[in-house]
Amino acid sequence: MQNILSYIWAFLIGGIICAIGQVLIDKTKLTPARILVLFVSLGAILTALGVYQKLVDIGGAGATVPLTGFGYSLAKGAFRDVDQYGLIGAFTGGIRATAAGITAAIFFGFLASVAFSPKAKR
Repeated sequence: MQNILSYIWAFLIGGIICAIGQVLIDKTKLTPARILVLFVSLGAILTALGVYQKLVDIGGAGATVPLTGFGYSLAKGAFRDVDQYGLIGAFTGGIRATAAGITAAIFFGFLASVAFSPKAKR
């Protein structure tokens, strides 16, 4: 039963985050790039304030998979490396914490571009 509840919470938290993004796309003149930056920044800010960790504890992957989760990972890595390496950790920690995800995104994006032939929009 606990497993089912964790799935439901992940669905709800992730769904709410994505619904907010969809409302921003549909109802504002913000470009998708600005919304991306807003979500990543918001994830980092909420992590610094200690709020986002509570969302991760409740929602699991529902909170870490959306773009706000990338900001969470950047900030969490920076905080961890500042404790371990000092000030230089503020610059290296975020990259160290997200390197695997960035590498996977580039690799699978490349595979998708090889597997499918893109066509220009008309």
